[in-house]
Amino acid sequence: MKERINVDESRFDFKNKVDYAYKSAPGLNEEIIREISKNKAEPKWMLKKRLEALKIFQSMPEPDFGVDRSQLNIDKIVPYIRPNAGKEASWEEVPEEIKETFERLGIPEAERKALAGVGAQYDSEVVYQHIRKELEDLGVIFLDMETAVKKYPDLVKKYFMKLVPASDHKYAALHGAIWSGGSFVYIPENVKVPLPLQAYFRMNLAGMGQFEHTLIIADRGSELHFIEGCSAPRYNVHNLHAGMVEIFVMEGAKVRYSTIQNWSKNTFNLNTKRAVVEADGVMEWVSGSLGSMKTMLYPATILKGRGSKANHLAVTYAGVGQVMDTGSKVIHLAPDTSSTVDARSISIGGGWAFYRGLLYISERAKNAKSSVECSALMLDNESKSDTVPIIDVRTEQADIGHEARIGRISEDQIFYLMTRGLTEVEAKAMIVRGFMEPIARELPIEYAVELNRLINLEIESSIG
Repeated sequence: MKERINVDESRFDFKNKVDYAYKSAPGLNEEIIREISKNKAEPKWMLKKRLEALKIFQSMPEPDFGVDRSQLNIDKIVPYIRPNAGKEASWEEVPEEIKETFERLGIPEAERKALAGVGAQYDSEVVYQHIRKELEDLGVIFLDMETAVKKYPDLVKKYFMKLVPASDHKYAALHGAIWSGGSFVYIPENVKVPLPLQAYFRMNLAGMGQFEHTLIIADRGSELHFIEGCSAPRYNVHNLHAGMVEIFVMEGAKVRYSTIQNWSKNTFNLNTKRAVVEADGVMEWVSGSLGSMKTMLYPATILKGRGSKANHLAVTYAGVGQVMDTGSKVIHLAPDTSSTVDARSISIGGGWAFYRGLLYISERAKNAKSSVECSALMLDNESKSDTVPIIDVRTEQADIGHEARIGRISEDQIFYLMTRGLTEVEAKAMIVRGFMEPIARELPIEYAVELNRLINLEIESSIG
């Protein structure tokens, strides 16, 4: 079984020898930030924002919740690495060793089959960015963030880190100081993008940090499905991912944001995602968190306009050595708003899955409706699972439902399946796939298959 596991993991756990055009010193100070900004040839206003964020980071205390971060030493993290590559619109123009990485990950093939466009980031910079011409002709903008800063400064200034300001928390400030890469998406009024756009983030170097920024603006009546994927080879030193996603859903627009997170098991994943939704708009988060050593991630939706909606679907997997502190936040600020949260976690091999959620219904949110469901499945006696759902309702004119279930896998179910010819691993994998099926079926078929494959791999690894 071990041989089979090693072969399967090679799809993600491989390292390429790549030439770099620039590598910053480890740590975080004003000199490093000025060097990063100079490398990017940024306008002065962006450098000013970075330096303001640095001051906030240096003065702000650590969050008093979440995973133990005492092993994370920012002074040893390399914040910026620029590969010796340009930003290409054709895979043929991408340097061979980097193109080979993304081919092994299946990104060009996925683009050909089922995507409207792809942005691929290698370490700190986007090396490939492409969108179908018919969407460009409709006015859809899909760029790396650095290009958007220069090409659409007024639009970026209006929205960049306005939903998650640097003062939000210490790692938002860190991100604001040293962000690099990511995607900028603008969907014009009433344009419905027929196929998903995807961004893929790859960390290749030991001890580095990745801090991509994703900014999506869906104008009135538009629709978009955006997919985010990530991976990295495993090292014996810590890596850090502190990305940020900001989504603005205008009146009557709809955005679905799907994520398959598969960082290596030496990575701290301290990510921030937030959306604000205007009247009659819809925001959907579909998340599969499987990788990293420790994760803190709580996608948030602010329902600002009357009749706006949010759906949060998430499955979290905590395996050997993993602590996954995940959850959802929904803020109802307007009448007739509605939301659903379906959060599921699986823990095995001593892993710890922690659900941390917030549902806030303001006094103005008359006739708000919300349903929150948290389910946890533990596959052995060594694993742990906790839930801390906070529900704060400020009006009596709201319809709120909450359900939480924590349980261990049924020995009777395993025994029954083994009598039907399955091995213990196959039986557990089948039960887990059934448990997460409501989440997986919301993903495009290629990604649902990938999620199932990763779950099988993790269970085999934990038991084997």
